[in-house]
Amino acid sequence: MAARNKFQTQIRRAQNNALVKRWINDPSLWVEAFVLVNLAFLSLDIYLAHSTNQFHRRTEYIPLYFSFVAPIILLIGLVMRERFGYVLVSRDLGYLVGWLAILIGLTGVILHLDSRFFYDNTLKSLTYAAPFAAPLAYTGLGLLLVVNRMVETRTEEWAYWVLLLALGGFFGNFVFSLSDHAVNGFFRKIEWLPVASSAFAVSFLAVPFVVKVERKYLLLCAAILVLQGFVGVLGFVLHVWADADGPSSKLIENIIHGAPPLAPLLFPNLVLLSLIALWTLREHVGPLEKSQGEEKGLPPPAEKSSQSIA
Repeated sequence: MAARNKFQTQIRRAQNNALVKRWINDPSLWVEAFVLVNLAFLSLDIYLAHSTNQFHRRTEYIPLYFSFVAPIILLIGLVMRERFGYVLVSRDLGYLVGWLAILIGLTGVILHLDSRFFYDNTLKSLTYAAPFAAPLAYTGLGLLLVVNRMVETRTEEWAYWVLLLALGGFFGNFVFSLSDHAVNGFFRKIEWLPVASSAFAVSFLAVPFVVKVERKYLLLCAAILVLQGFVGVLGFVLHVWADADGPSSKLIENIIHGAPPLAPLLFPNLVLLSLIALWTLREHVGPLEKSQGEEKGLPPPAEKSSQSIA
C-alpha cells in the first residue's frame, strides 16, 4: 500500500512538472522527437539497404553518415532550448538538418533512378532498380522540421501540413509494397495486403483535403490507422520469418539480400505521425450543423494557437 501511494505521488509530481506538461501538451515536440528517432533508425535501414552492393559508390555513405550526425544535432538543439532557453539555436539547427535532409532525399531519388531506369525507361527497370522513392523518407522528415518552424503549432494549417506529409508517406508505402513485392511476382497472396491497406489509408486521409469533415470522421480515420499498425507488425513478423528461413546460414546475409525487416515498420511509424495530425485537427473540426451562436449571427470563437517550435 505504501509503495502504491509513493508511486501515485511520483506520478502527480511528474504531471505538475513544467517540462513534462510542455511535452504532453505540445505536438510540435512530438513531431521533433518523431523526426529525431526516425533519422536515427534510418542509419540502420541505409546500412542494410546499401550493403546489398557493399556501398559500391562512395556517395552511398552520405545518408548513412547524415543519419548518424543529424539526430545528435537535433538532440543538442532540444537540450539547448528546453534546458537553457536558447530557442534560436534550436530553430537554426533544425533548419540546417531539415534542408540538408530535403537535399539528400531529392538527390537520392535521382541517383536511384539513374541506376537503371534512365537507361531502359520501362516498368521492369523501375521495379528491379534501386527503390527510387526510398530516399524521399529524408525529404519528408526534412519538411517536417521546416514546417515545425515556419507554421504555428496547433493551428489548422499546421495539422494539415503534418497530415499531408503522413499522407505522402502512406502513398510511398503503396509504391514500395507494389514494386518490392512485384519482384517475386507476389508469390504469396498475403503480399497484396500492404498494397490494399496503404491504398485504403491514402483514400481515407485524403478526404479532409477535399471536403469538410466532422470529428466522427477523424475517429474513423484513427480506427483505420490502428489497422495499418497491425498490418505493419504482421509484415515485420513475416519478413523476419522469411529471413530466418533464408538460403544462407547467416541471418544477417538473409536480411541484407532478402525481405527487408524494417520496411513494414513504416506502417506503424506513419500511424504515429497521422495520429499527431488528427489529434491537432480535432480542435478545428466539429458538427457540420451550425451552432446556436452562428444561427444568431454571432462571430465564431477565436481559435487557440501556440507558437511554433521556433
